[in-house]
Amino acid sequence: MTYDTTRRTVLLATGATGAVALVAACGGGGGDDGSTSTVSPTDKETTGAPAGQELASTDEIPVGGGKIFKDEEVVVTQPEQGQFKAFSAICTHQRCLVSTVSDGTINCPCHGSKFRIADGAVAHGPATRALPAEQITVEGNSVRLT
Repeated sequence: MTYDTTRRTVLLATGATGAVALVAACGGGGGDDGSTSTVSPTDKETTGAPAGQELASTDEIPVGGGKIFKDEEVVVTQPEQGQFKAFSAICTHQRCLVSTVSDGTINCPCHGSKFRIADGAVAHGPATRALPAEQITVEGNSVRLT
């Protein structure tokens, strides 16, 4: 049996292929549908920085704010005087690098997700998962990755 290729068949096949490509491009990696993902920001070695590397002095991290270290993909915050926290600087929504720390949140420029500086928890979506904690030590006036 032979099939004649019609214009309608070609258009339907092209449209279906395009729709599959569009869905794959738009949906990848977000994991915000409630399902678990096999790849997460913590799957890589914690940061690109060597352990023990000094990130900043404590006076560079504002109280009630924080500082983003792009090369190390880490954000260090100081929610209260003398209390320092560190989190991955990679948004859990679609893996964009966060861009600012203001008004008590760590902010992602891609889709508007915001995370609390005290614990990395989601303050505003579309992200549904907190920023993973990173390990730091504060010795004297020095903030170091551990």
